[in-house]
Amino acid sequence: MTGEVVTSTPATHRGLRFALVAVGLVVALAITCAASITNGQYQLSPTGLVGVLLRGIGIDTAWAPDVAADYGVIYSIRLPRIVLGLLVGAALAVSGVLMQAIFGNPLADAGVVGVSSGAALGAAASITLGLAAFGMWTTPVFAFLGGLAAVLAVYFISRSGGRTEVVTLLLTGIAINAIAGAGMAFLTFLGTTSTREQIVFWQLGSLNGALWSHAALVAPLVAVGVLVALLVARRLDLFALGERTARHLGLDVEALRIVVIVTVAVLVCAAVSFAGIIGFAGLVVPHLMRMIIGPAHLPLVIASALGGALLISLADLFARTAVPLADLPIGMITALVGGPFFLWLLVRTRRRSGGWA
Repeated sequence: MTGEVVTSTPATHRGLRFALVAVGLVVALAITCAASITNGQYQLSPTGLVGVLLRGIGIDTAWAPDVAADYGVIYSIRLPRIVLGLLVGAALAVSGVLMQAIFGNPLADAGVVGVSSGAALGAAASITLGLAAFGMWTTPVFAFLGGLAAVLAVYFISRSGGRTEVVTLLLTGIAINAIAGAGMAFLTFLGTTSTREQIVFWQLGSLNGALWSHAALVAPLVAVGVLVALLVARRLDLFALGERTARHLGLDVEALRIVVIVTVAVLVCAAVSFAGIIGFAGLVVPHLMRMIIGPAHLPLVIASALGGALLISLADLFARTAVPLADLPIGMITALVGGPFFLWLLVRTRRRSGGWA
């Protein structure tokens, strides 16, 4: 009697692990969103939440007397904030995946190419100079343009002979970050007490005041950025083998690099325009997902998008509920989580490599 022995392969294990992680993230995200809807300065009961959901699909809710007030709180205040948080978290995490891939370094994030500092400079300029060209959209627009200009400056300054080197990109990014930091310091010095407070608060990051119009503007930019990341994921796997090997396999390295950098710029600029600077999300989430599911970029992009959305949702829930009658900055919370993780990551890298180099 003969039979075949079925053996599982590493690819099968990775696929199963990815499926479990994705399902776990979706479930955790659903629970977090439900908690965010019902918790805050205005508490909603589970019955009230059910009543609001039923009203949303047109079912009579006369049995729930407070459903009108609950409906206004949920659909006008909390849901826009939750949706914007999901978009911001996904954008920052996916941008981190792309940056770590293109630099070949798990310690890289979007700040390396000046996105955050450029966006902060643009926002500070609009606040200090009292610009109102786009009405209530002026600061987000200037933040978006500032971040995009910084990234493009880094790329074109570091480009030479039709090529760019990772080291040159990194050094140019450091220079642009320094210039943008100096510019923002000068604008802060010129400003009044009120404008300084606005600049500082914007830099700390927050989803307070989120509107459906904000989410509607950010959503297509994030969707396009995530879609591009999914489309180039296989090429990033080749790029991970080394530039020379990737070129021998037919990969246009320079085209991939500029596509990735522009995509990172769009994702991060869209995120920070309405949420301000939220650090470490693009560093912590991709690396954590890579440790769990492996380095393949297609599942990594998906898992990181879900993980980033979950991280920002949890941070925002904590920001709204930790201190009564206060709204803590999200950037501060993510830094408290990301800082220790970053230190642990550095120590872990040193121990594995036997040194810092």
